Amino acid sequence: MSSIFDKLDSIIRRNQEIEDAMGRPEVAANIERLQALAKERAGLEELVEIGHRRHALLQEQADLKALVSEGGDPEITQMAREELESVEEKLAQLAQSLRFALLPKDPNDDRDVIVEVRAGTGGREAGLFAADLCRLYTRYAQLQNWRVDIMDSNPSDLDGYNKIVIEIQGKGAFSRLKYERGVHRVQRVPETEAQGRIHTSTATVAVLPQADEVEVRVNPDELRIDIFHAGGHGGQNVNKVATAVRIVHEPSGVVVVCQDERSQYKNKQKAMAMLRARLFEAEQERHDAEISQNRRSQVGTAERSEKIRTYNYPQDRITDHRIPASFHGIPHIMDGVGLGEIIGSLIAWEQGKLLEGVTA
Repeated sequence: MSSIFDKLDSIIRRNQEIEDAMGRPEVAANIERLQALAKERAGLEELVEIGHRRHALLQEQADLKALVSEGGDPEITQMAREELESVEEKLAQLAQSLRFALLPKDPNDDRDVIVEVRAGTGGREAGLFAADLCRLYTRYAQLQNWRVDIMDSNPSDLDGYNKIVIEIQGKGAFSRLKYERGVHRVQRVPETEAQGRIHTSTATVAVLPQADEVEVRVNPDELRIDIFHAGGHGGQNVNKVATAVRIVHEPSGVVVVCQDERSQYKNKQKAMAMLRARLFEAEQERHDAEISQNRRSQVGTAERSEKIRTYNYPQDRITDHRIPASFHGIPHIMDGVGLGEIIGSLIAWEQGKLLEGVTA
């Protein structure tokens, strides 16, 4: 009878082939080849470790079975039976770990991200909510020891934002923050509401995986670059000098703007990074359209137009409509500390859906 562990044999053989290849002088001298092999080996590391653990458990299982079959001292035999049950339970748990490890991986999971938050319906309150979400992601990133940098912003009244774009750099940033894509809805009493009425507002979050120049080649002849004076909260120094950059990718019509840096060069660098991310996302969407409906329905490919979460302040409750599940303690969550629990629940939910697809 075939076992899920049968899949490990070819993986362990491939891991050994990679290690042998990396030890050859001609491969060691080829940096690109060496990096590609190292990346592939890193992707197999968890599976190889499961294979080694299983081998050790099977050896222990065989020894315990032999001890039980020999009989002998009743007390020792009973201890062996109990230990055998424990080993068999560990093997069952290892099989489940292997099922999760074999699930298809999102190739973008290890990428840095560009997060764009836009105010939706709700006027000033929507701008304030967009600012709250930006602070949430900034605080969460800082708690993960990720680097955060503002790329572009368009402030609104009362310290809110019509739009704000931040870059987050850190291992696994996309794997966690991709679940934030979509429409976020807030229900609360605005500070400016004298009658104490609850208002409903929205903000839209886009999370784009970063792409480098090698992955997305942009023809300079297809770009229109405009330089203009920055506006908003930059201050007099920013506004005196034309440092803001607008780039239009004419074949696709994609437009990006960056104006938060005092340097035109830095703004252009950030604008190009945003452009590459948008073009990369467009290519990903074309690819997703070609794959199965089951994969498109997963959390990781949520559409921006989809309402994914409601923040109900009067009831101190955040409801994620995809799982669905509710979480309490809004201040704790909005300070970044509690966001990990929500993301963890979404990851577990998506893994469950993927497991259903694999077993089906």
